[in-house]
Amino acid sequence: MSAVHKNIVILISGSGSNMAAIVKAAERRHWGTRYGARVAAVISNKADAAGLEFARKHQIATAVFDHKAFASREAFDAALMTEIDHHDPALVVLAGFMRILTPGFVAHYEGGLVNIHPSLLPAFTGLNTHQRAIAMGCKFAGATVHRVTTELDHGEILDQAVVPVLPGDTAQALAARVLTQEHIMYPRAVEQLLAAG
Repeated sequence: MSAVHKNIVILISGSGSNMAAIVKAAERRHWGTRYGARVAAVISNKADAAGLEFARKHQIATAVFDHKAFASREAFDAALMTEIDHHDPALVVLAGFMRILTPGFVAHYEGGLVNIHPSLLPAFTGLNTHQRAIAMGCKFAGATVHRVTTELDHGEILDQAVVPVLPGDTAQALAARVLTQEHIMYPRAVEQLLAAG
């Protein structure tokens, strides 16, 4: 069995369903033996994030940094970086982490910071993506895994999943359909990064 040398740190703010999909894929597809990789820590900016309990049940280290307890965005990001760096990450994965990160944070993890966004980028950056896609009459929606840059929801596209927008769709129905694809695509994209070295 190869030694673990590729630690993955996942940042969440809520249910952590994409984080859970990645953890399950790491177990099921033996990332430890195949790539020397493991999910080393799950960090949240909300103490009540449901995903923290999932991580604890899977013996993954957890930490909480309440952004409201910090005087500035920079102070929060500095504390977050200290905790992340403690785990010597090869990849930092944003999985529903609802904070815009400072340029200093993004630069610190350049090339190793990835995010999933619920639209087919470059369309519909920002929030309310599903409602906006429906309002614009889009026939297709989806999600994108991309490298994080200082420009919001830009950066190299690593993977995309496409789902149809159905007649009578609500934003909630479309979001649920997209999420099922996110749970397939995000672990796949992370695994491809691990495989690439």
